[in-house]
Amino acid sequence: MPKLTVDGVELEVPEGATVLQACELAGKEIPRFCYHERLSIAGNCRMCLVEVKPGPPKPQASCALPAAEGQEIRTDTPMVKKAREGVMEFLLINHPLDCPICDQGGECDLQDQAMAYGRGFSRFDENKRAVEDKYMGPIVKTAMTRCIQCTRCVRFAEEVAGTPELGMYYRGEDSQITTYLEKAVSSELSGNLVDLCPVGALLSAPYSFEARPWELKKVASIDVMDALGTNIRLDVRGRQVLRALPRINDAVNEEWAHDKTRHHVDALVRGRLDRPWIRENGKLREAGWAEALQLFADKLSEAKTKVAAIAGDLVDAETMFAAQALLMGQKGKLFEGRQTGLDYNVGNLGAVAFNTPLAHLEDADAIFLAGTNPRWEAPLVNTRIRKAVRRGAKVFAVGPQVDLTYPVEWLGEDLETLAKLPAHVADAFAKAERPVFIAGPGLLAAGGQGDAHAAAHALNVIRGEWNGFNILHTAASRMAGLMLGYAHEDGLKGVQKANPKLVLMLGADEMADDAFPKAFKVYVGHHGDKGAKQADLILPGAAYSEKHGTYVNIEGRVQRAERATFAPGEAREDWTIFRAVSDILGKPLKFDRFDQLRAAMIEAVPALGVEDGTIVDLPFDPPKIETKGKGPIAYPIKDFYLTNAIARHSPTMHRCSAELVHGETFAEAAE
Repeated sequence: MPKLTVDGVELEVPEGATVLQACELAGKEIPRFCYHERLSIAGNCRMCLVEVKPGPPKPQASCALPAAEGQEIRTDTPMVKKAREGVMEFLLINHPLDCPICDQGGECDLQDQAMAYGRGFSRFDENKRAVEDKYMGPIVKTAMTRCIQCTRCVRFAEEVAGTPELGMYYRGEDSQITTYLEKAVSSELSGNLVDLCPVGALLSAPYSFEARPWELKKVASIDVMDALGTNIRLDVRGRQVLRALPRINDAVNEEWAHDKTRHHVDALVRGRLDRPWIRENGKLREAGWAEALQLFADKLSEAKTKVAAIAGDLVDAETMFAAQALLMGQKGKLFEGRQTGLDYNVGNLGAVAFNTPLAHLEDADAIFLAGTNPRWEAPLVNTRIRKAVRRGAKVFAVGPQVDLTYPVEWLGEDLETLAKLPAHVADAFAKAERPVFIAGPGLLAAGGQGDAHAAAHALNVIRGEWNGFNILHTAASRMAGLMLGYAHEDGLKGVQKANPKLVLMLGADEMADDAFPKAFKVYVGHHGDKGAKQADLILPGAAYSEKHGTYVNIEGRVQRAERATFAPGEAREDWTIFRAVSDILGKPLKFDRFDQLRAAMIEAVPALGVEDGTIVDLPFDPPKIETKGKGPIAYPIKDFYLTNAIARHSPTMHRCSAELVHGETFAEAAE
């Protein structure tokens, strides 16, 4: 490890570190625009200049200079100060004075660094150049006159997203960044370009001119658009969530978020259920809470033990536990969370979890994808796989061919392919040190759980402490639901065979209309979506942003979200509805406050009480299942942008679906 000094302070730095990283280890702030920790080094903004000895007597770009033994680095000399001021002066030659109307105002790197490292005047009085704005789709709005050609967006699109659609045209003063064919960016990760842009050249189109950052209250939360558990921050003004941004968590989502995570928030104020409704003679009518709760209690009493609860994809653990406690008071035993009819053995939770830590997925050297399209089912898992591929990993797949943004050897679309893998696949896994097998919902839907275990065993993906067997779920509530017992031994069909008289639908919007034709259906949810349309009693609940909640991601990582705002109208937090009904029944639940509810849940399932962000220990002991799957595999997600009740009420998601999935074109009005 090289030893060097930074402003007179001696320190040791890791092998391969840059001078910029050495300065940061010493606690020095180095300004930069083009450099980003997760992207390749470009070295083209020159803002990170420092003085280095031995070396030429001039400032050097610290981001591109390797740290070496015996270097003397100075970050505070008059030469460095003057050089940075000069670079900033050049950067601002053509930058427009748009700060009062720029959406980046208040959180702009250029503003901050111009204040800290720039001069208070400019010596240039030539006319500023102008660049025509580019069309980049429904997510990214452009103001390319502000662009400083840092190329962060170009590198992200090529290296992380895997959709190299951005590049630089022309040379010198005429340089400009654009999409190659002047069309929408097709990546489902395009929103990250806005975060990466250090100036106001790339902006969030749905959020444009909505608010200033100092007006917003910032609340930590967990994303429910997929099962990854992306750490997000909800920015709230008044009673409305205006945007969702990723929080840095290297173990889960690094600092990225996909577009559905970022831009579903406009649906949190659209299509909402804000009062109870009762269906009479096939038509819904408004009702008061007293009448609705009394009807719920009466129907529960009539049903006695023949009651069931079906959990939706977006539900938190506390809601599922409270509903379970209510129905268990009736001695109900029918609980299910796989509302689309998936049926797989959950006798051992480790065998249906993602056992390879997400952060270690990029270290894999051989990867097998079985019945999964990770680009749509978990985009940030796909970026990890892409990292592994860039480091030399080979990827094999069984399922319909799709563009995963990296080279894949497709072996076939039929489930029987798993039983007769080619010899070169077995050889590749035999030579691999960190093999990974990922089975997705397409395989589970085809009844291939046994085939997955058999194939993973044949490929020997479990070696010592390395467990490469993974199941990729798509529902944010799935793992917590399995831990709470929302998994009937015969799946949804088993619940149907029991003929429940009352079915409690916890935001279950993906369940078929004819699943329980004779039962009285009570829907507790937040949007008037598919579930509400088939319910006999609708009770308005709170969306994930309007309540505290515990979520467990595909790894078994327990994470907790905070309430950002309050539910609209007469809507209530879900657990309070069940508590009120239990009072009417004369069997009050043992909690009156949310903290008491969480304590009761943790007492029942201690694993849910671990420290926030901790992965629960799920012992891995695969059940013995016959390999009986046959037929072609199909991916369950047909449209990435419209997968749940919230997304289906989002104008932004519908625009993305129309343009990026279905190929519709939109005429843009001249501004």
